[in-house]
Amino acid sequence: MSTPAPPPAEPPAEPPAEPPVGPATEPVCPRHPDRVSYVRCQRCERPVCPECQRQASVGVQCVDCVREQARGMRTVRTAFGGQPGTGTPVVTIGIVIVCVIVYVIELVPGTDMILRFGFSPTVADTQPYRFLTSAFLHSMSPAHILFNMIVLWQVGPYLEAQFGRIRYAALYLMCAIGGSVGYLALANPADPRSWSSVAVGASGAVFGLFGALLVVQRRLGQSSQGVLIFIGINAVLGFTLANVAWQAHLGGLLTGAAMGLVLAAPVKPSQRLVVQVVGTWVVLGAMVAISLWKLSTALY
Repeated sequence: MSTPAPPPAEPPAEPPAEPPVGPATEPVCPRHPDRVSYVRCQRCERPVCPECQRQASVGVQCVDCVREQARGMRTVRTAFGGQPGTGTPVVTIGIVIVCVIVYVIELVPGTDMILRFGFSPTVADTQPYRFLTSAFLHSMSPAHILFNMIVLWQVGPYLEAQFGRIRYAALYLMCAIGGSVGYLALANPADPRSWSSVAVGASGAVFGLFGALLVVQRRLGQSSQGVLIFIGINAVLGFTLANVAWQAHLGGLLTGAAMGLVLAAPVKPSQRLVVQVVGTWVVLGAMVAISLWKLSTALY
């Protein structure tokens, strides 16, 4: 009887692998694997290098956690739809830059910018673009553009922050058109000097911003004394100084107040955009209607 063969001997167990030593054991930043960091994010506890660190209330957080929290945060807005603290007043700066560039072009002999783009009732029906372009032109005197830009800078950034850039840009453009409409509506067709004179300047639009500012301050419960004094002084100057288009100032002021009522209307946030868009079109339609009525009754 044969003896069974003994089972094959098992290979000797290999010793457990030793953990690697050296740089591989050091914590590295997930976004920059070549950077060793012993600082960890307080939220996800991953290593974070100095470039990816963001200061938190306690310790630091990584950029990924900061972005994730920002996506979940509700955007803070003013009562009129703007975002407070958005930084540089881009629209106001843009308006100033455009006005300065146009003024420099005016100084070039032969450009005739005022005659080509200034507003005059005689060409209101055939060249309606002048209702807007005239607001970016100024007389050859440096004092004209300097005064308008200084006043614009005083009030523009505040309204831009309150309304937001798009609403503020719409406000300014509407006020610029409103200034020309006011000049047209109050011009006398029987007086050649009144009907054929050319008006330029951003003052109508700037007056419109003050009209909107009045509404905003009333809406926020703030004092309007300073704005009323400014408007009163300029109203007196408009009637006493020569070559001042007080009609454009009045038209811009009324347009700005109307737009202020639209943009600062006390409605629910869900209804704000609809009210503002529809209200803006209503104000624009009213200005078109006034212009067409004036032109239809003019005596040529």
